[in-house]
Amino acid sequence: MSTFAAVFAPDGKAWRGTEAELGDVEAVDDVADVMIDFAAERGSDLCLLLVEADDEWFAIVRTEESGEPRIYLSDVRVADDHPLARVLSEASGLSVPEQPESAGARPAPAPEGDADLLTDLGMTGDELRSLSTGGGVLPGDALAAVAERAGFGELLDDMRL
Repeated sequence: MSTFAAVFAPDGKAWRGTEAELGDVEAVDDVADVMIDFAAERGSDLCLLLVEADDEWFAIVRTEESGEPRIYLSDVRVADDHPLARVLSEASGLSVPEQPESAGARPAPAPEGDADLLTDLGMTGDELRSLSTGGGVLPGDALAAVAERAGFGELLDDMRL
C-alpha cells in the first residue's frame, strides 16, 4: 500500500509542514501526539494531518490544544482494508457499512466524519463531501484543493514532487 501523510501547522506568518511516518500507528493518540508535537514546535495550537492512500481514499485530521482530534474520511469503507483508516474510524466512532459481495461497478464512496473541520480555513463541509464523492477526483487532487484553500497548497505540492 502506498500512503502519503503530512502534517501542517501555521507558525504565525505562514504554514509549515513535513511528511509524517504513520506506519506503526496503533491508536489515534499516536497520531495526535505526532500532530501536537509538530504544532507546539511551531508555536501553534492548530495542526492538520493530510493522508492519502493508493489513490483510493483520503483522510484529514485536525488537532487543537484544547480538544480531541477531529477526523474526516473520504470513504469509511476502507477501514476494513487499511490499518490507519481503521484507527481513525474507530477513534471517531464512524460506522463502517457492510460491503456487498458483487462483481461489477464499484459503489460510490461513503464519506464519514466531521466534514466541517475546515470551515474556518475556507472549505465548507459540503465542498469537502463533494471532493469525496465527485466522480473522477483523485484523493491527491482533493487534498491539493484543501491545502490551496487553507493557504499551504504550494507547500504540499513541493512535498509531493
